[in-house]
Amino acid sequence: MTAKVQRFEDFIAWQKARTLTAAVYQITNQGPFARDYGLRDQIRRSSVSIMANIAEGFERSGPSQFQHFLAVAKASCAELRSHLYVALDVGYLDQKHFDGLISQAVEVGQIVGGLRASVQKRQAAT
Repeated sequence: MTAKVQRFEDFIAWQKARTLTAAVYQITNQGPFARDYGLRDQIRRSSVSIMANIAEGFERSGPSQFQHFLAVAKASCAELRSHLYVALDVGYLDQKHFDGLISQAVEVGQIVGGLRASVQKRQAAT
């Protein structure tokens, strides 16, 4: 039997998204990345969006709303990954940091996708 989640902070997806966001903020505070306000702000917004949509969706009125916000969170993972490619291509990230952040973003996207499928399955069963 699994315990009922009481707060959005209990979700592993949110916890991992928080860790990813902290890593994004840390790397975007360095070197030329810190001075490219457009890309820096966009990459930060996409990472924050993952966390925020998990939280907002959980606090909404029901499972269909939660599913919608989880879909947005998953899409924000894809947006973040796309921005990371830009950062790599223009030399703001070396391959090691890129690989680490991409790996985290892929993992978060997979966890969010699994959570969304679980919510959908539970909703269908009711």
